[in-house]
Amino acid sequence: MNEANKILDIYNVIVGGVVTILTVIFGKYWILFVGFLMFNVFDYITGYMKARKLKKESSSVGLNGIVKKLAYWIVIAVSFLVARMLQLMGEELIHIDLSFLDLLGWFTLACLIINEARSILENLVEYGVQNIPRVLIDGLAVTEKILNERTDDILDTEKGENDDDDRN
Repeated sequence: MNEANKILDIYNVIVGGVVTILTVIFGKYWILFVGFLMFNVFDYITGYMKARKLKKESSSVGLNGIVKKLAYWIVIAVSFLVARMLQLMGEELIHIDLSFLDLLGWFTLACLIINEARSILENLVEYGVQNIPRVLIDGLAVTEKILNERTDDILDTEKGENDDDDRN
């Protein structure tokens, strides 16, 4: 076996191991969480670029940005954990199907992904990057609006169904 094959084998083992670990932690949609992490990094970098260009660099503002990104991850964890805990309570203790609560985590993640993407684009525009497609900026705004409306519709529907259950 030549050196190039050894390097390729080592690379494959490392990448395969990382994907396996991420799948165990985050499930089959781990790529969404990795994408969100990448958006966190891109947002921090573009925010730094913008601050540097505008001569508004500040280590305390940068630290606050990092803390904010960590807080997003806490919000995501809480949304998925609350959903799962309430589902288990519904199944095991009060015998109510609360499987729709899975949507809490996914809607939270989707909203935060959109928020990060919009922030990255805003930072780039303020930095001076031109020719960012309007369809991308407007599309994210419309997606956020639809997502929020859809979340409201789902919650209203579930509330209505649960109200009907209470009357029986």
